[in-house]
Formats: sequence, C-alpha cells, structure tokens
Amino acid sequence: MTDTPRPRVLLVDDEEAITATLAPFLERSGFEVHVAGDGLDALARYGTVAPDIVVSDVLMPRMDGRELVRRLREAESWTPVIMLTKVDESFERTAALEDGADDYLGKPFDPPELVARIRAVLRRTAGGGRPLTASSGLISGDLRLDRTGRRAVLGGSVVDLTPKAFGLLEYLMMHPGEVHTREHLLSVLWGFEFAVTTRAVDHRIAELRRVLRDEPQDPLFIETVTGEGYRFVGRVSPA
Repeated sequence: MTDTPRPRVLLVDDEEAITATLAPFLERSGFEVHVAGDGLDALARYGTVAPDIVVSDVLMPRMDGRELVRRLREAESWTPVIMLTKVDESFERTAALEDGADDYLGKPFDPPELVARIRAVLRRTAGGGRPLTASSGLISGDLRLDRTGRRAVLGGSVVDLTPKAFGLLEYLMMHPGEVHTREHLLSVLWGFEFAVTTRAVDHRIAELRRVLRDEPQDPLFIETVTGEGYRFVGRVSPA
C-alpha cells in the first residue's frame, strides 16, 4: 500500500522570517513545501517542482507576485495561485485577481486560515484545466458576467451594479460552493482600512439580491450560511 502523495506547495516570499516559520507549518499540515525568494526564482524552479499550488507574496524585488501570475497564465499554466500581501494594499488584491490569481489572503493572517484556503482552492481546481478565475466571462443559469466589460447580464438584460457589488459577485462566482466569511470578503475586496464593520458586505449582498431578484429563502445564486458568511450556490461555467 502506497502513501497518498502530499500536495506540493511553491511558497514565494522575499522575507525569510516569513518562509522560515510558514514553510514548516505547511509541512506539518500535510504539504510538501518548496521555497522561492521572488518571482524570478519561482519561475526558475516551477518546472522542476511542478507544484500543485503556488502561494506568493505580491510585493517582491526583481519580479513581484502579479507579474509571476501573468507569466504563468501567458504560458497557459493554470496551476492555482494564492496571493499574500499587507492588508493596507487593497488595490493589489483586486488587481491580482484580475491578473488570474485564484484567491487572496491579507497579511497578517493566521497560518491555519492559509491552510484552509489552500485546501479549498485545491478542491475547486482538482482535475486541472483552465480555471474560472482565468475566464473572461462566467455563466450561471440566466446570469452572465462579463469580466472584461465589467457588466452583468440577467435574462438578456444588463443589470446596474455598483463597482463593489460587481466585484463581490465576480469573486463569489469564481469560487462557487465555497463559504466566505464577511471578514475574508472585506480583506479581499475592500481592504480593512476601507470598512470598519462587516455591514459593508451585507449591504452589497442586499444590492445583489435586489438586482438579481434572488430570494434569500430559496436562492438561485447567493446563499447566507448562518453564523459563517455567504456562498454562491449556482453552477458556474466559463462563458
């Protein structure tokens, strides 16, 4: 009987203090971890390591995390990528997601939270192929999301969404079936400095439900998971 191979993580960060503590924690959590000091180092090691997932800082010398994601996607590599950065760099969050990152986690973070995000992303991307995060459009039933044109169409008619509501809908559709806490959504889409309460998420959820005519008691799109957060329940496919 052979042991199940451990998922390989390529951890990319120029701060040795972070990799020296985070790599052993990920190893203890069941992953095989390889460390790279920046984006160029990660690209050089990528073919040899053949990681199942990349966890990368955004701001690094020589080549940053966003450029690393762009290089991977341009090479038709769909290995999932989770980006890490300081919580006050909110623009970098949304920009990296647009570049093709699969998820985002703001620093500082609890290592168990990163482990949970890694496992969630690996479950969602199992089987390989082009992920939803790399698709220019997303479809769920009568709902079509044009990520390039930044517009949503329901039943053939364009619906009016604020930029934050569109970003929230886009993120939920890129991660269908996953429960996201309000705090995680604030970190990814707002940045903690721009929202001091979790009501910011609730207001945008209410906007989405109103515009999409989605009933909370019998949702086609967005479900409230009591005590936890929100989940996109519709089946999502690339447009």
